[in-house]
Amino acid sequence: MQVIIINGPNLNLLGKREPDVYGKKSFDQFFNDLVGKYLEHELTYFQSNIEGELITKIQDADQQFDGVIINPGGYSHTSVALSDAIAAVEIPVVEVHISNIYEREDYRHTSLTGKNCAGIITGFGLQGYEMALDYFIGQIV
Repeated sequence: MQVIIINGPNLNLLGKREPDVYGKKSFDQFFNDLVGKYLEHELTYFQSNIEGELITKIQDADQQFDGVIINPGGYSHTSVALSDAIAAVEIPVVEVHISNIYEREDYRHTSLTGKNCAGIITGFGLQGYEMALDYFIGQIV
């Protein structure tokens, strides 16, 4: 199975940015551990702070991957364009948030992108990515 993880703005700062909220591990460290744990699956990772690059990556993922795990970061609450890109692809997309968006500021309680996803996982730290990957594995079995 082939899955791409797409991370949005500021997620390149994991391990440095608000470690009490996001943890002390960088995403690169986490991703290397994830690849080692799921050796029988092909995992790809992409991160950008630029909305258009995220949209292009989602569009390119269609027909190339079995699924997308996306953490749109702050764009999940603001980006109609990103939401439209998710709706336009035929492969399933699962949205992940490291922190619990419902425990944060009110404006974070709405996910424009989530309505076009198979599901949203929020508040389980980096383990949320594993939960999303396990969802895709369960769909294929």
